[in-house]
Amino acid sequence: MAEMTSIYDFKETEMNGAPIDFGQYRGQVLLVMNTASKCGFAPQLKGFEAMYQQYHDQGLAILGLPSNQFHQEMKTDAETSDYCQVHYGVTFPMTKLVRVNGDDEDPLFAYLKQATDSGRIKWNFTKFLIDRNGNVLHRYSPKTKPETILPDVEAALKA
Repeated sequence: MAEMTSIYDFKETEMNGAPIDFGQYRGQVLLVMNTASKCGFAPQLKGFEAMYQQYHDQGLAILGLPSNQFHQEMKTDAETSDYCQVHYGVTFPMTKLVRVNGDDEDPLFAYLKQATDSGRIKWNFTKFLIDRNGNVLHRYSPKTKPETILPDVEAALKA
C-alpha cells in the first residue's frame, strides 16, 4: 500500500454510495469515529449530532465509520443508516462498513493510529480530532463523551 502523507489523501464511501474525498475537509476541523448502532456508546451519536448542528457552520465536520468488528452493528449499511437517523437524528456523513484493525483494516484507521502513535482500536466510538491543517490532534477513548471533547473542538475551531 502506498504511504499516505496527509489526511486529505483518503477517500471513503458514504452509505448511500456517494464518494467522500477527504480533500473536501481542508480548512475544517474533522472528528472521525468508528461507530456501531447496537453499542452501549451509541447514544453518544445524539451528542455528536448536537455538536455538528451547533458548529458545522464554523467549520466542524464529523464522519462516522460504522464497523462490525466488535459485532455490534446492523447487518447492512441501509439498516445502520436508518437506525442512526431514526434513533439519534444523525445528519453527518456515515460511511459503508469498515474494518478498523487487522490485515484488511481501512487505510484511514491505519493512518490515524500511526499519527497518534497508538495501537489497535479497542472498541467502538474511538474518536480522532483533526485540526484545520490536517494534523491529528488527539485520540479519544470509546467512553469519552461528546461534552468532554467539546472544549478541544472549540479550541481547534478558533485556532
